[in-house]
Amino acid sequence: MVPFAVAGLIAWAVAGLVLLLFFRDWLTAHGHQNWLWTCLAGFLWGFPGLATMMRHDANRRRRRAAAQPQR
Repeated sequence: MVPFAVAGLIAWAVAGLVLLLFFRDWLTAHGHQNWLWTCLAGFLWGFPGLATMMRHDANRRRRRAAAQPQR
């Protein structure tokens, strides 16, 4: 699950940077500056998601290790 959370972080960051670097004037002219804030919010909310996925994966590994028979 961690790769999905990392991919989401990267996607929001890239989208925000592209909008900021190449479309800032267009966004301002058309009243869409909130798109930049949306990208920032998506990026920042990705960190709690990443932490949740890391915890989920760790718990899953622990459950699988406990369920395997001892040799």
